[in-house]
Amino acid sequence: MRWWRELGFLISISRAHYIARRYFVVNGFDGALTMLGLNTGFYAAGDVSPAVALSACAGAGLALAVSGLTGAYMSEAAERAETLAELERAMGTSLAESAQARAARVVPVLVAAVNGAAPLLVTIAVMVPLWLAARGVALPLDPQLAAITIAAACMFGLGVFLGQVSRMPWWRSGLRALLIGVVTTALVLAVTG
Repeated sequence: MRWWRELGFLISISRAHYIARRYFVVNGFDGALTMLGLNTGFYAAGDVSPAVALSACAGAGLALAVSGLTGAYMSEAAERAETLAELERAMGTSLAESAQARAARVVPVLVAAVNGAAPLLVTIAVMVPLWLAARGVALPLDPQLAAITIAAACMFGLGVFLGQVSRMPWWRSGLRALLIGVVTTALVLAVTG
């Protein structure tokens, strides 16, 4: 349990929880919007099998996760190294064995994991009806419509979460996020229709 306390300490001194929270929302939103766009396009095209939609969503979700993981790691590691170097220059000493140096090594990994996990979790949720339909399970709703609904619910949920963070009414923040989904859906339908 010592490592857990150490991780909490490193997160606290680096204020990484704020960064991770932002990355989670931004990349989760990207994942939801991507899944919404894909499934809206599939629905507009008609006659796209659930298996094809499932493969496309899995590929896009995996690409978003890898992009989020690697991009956030490279960016955050560079930023943390620069911050540590500035601190060392200001103090005129090496901080290689300090808590700040440990945070500079650990925080990029944590932030990258959160950034990569967010779109992957959304993608998995959106893929559930497609997976069920591809396995022959009868659904009360068209699989693409169900996937669109789940993507929209994820966007609304992320909006609600942001409302809690900003102390805005949850419903207003949730509806604002959902409105972005509605506009995106209309744009996809206009382009593909």
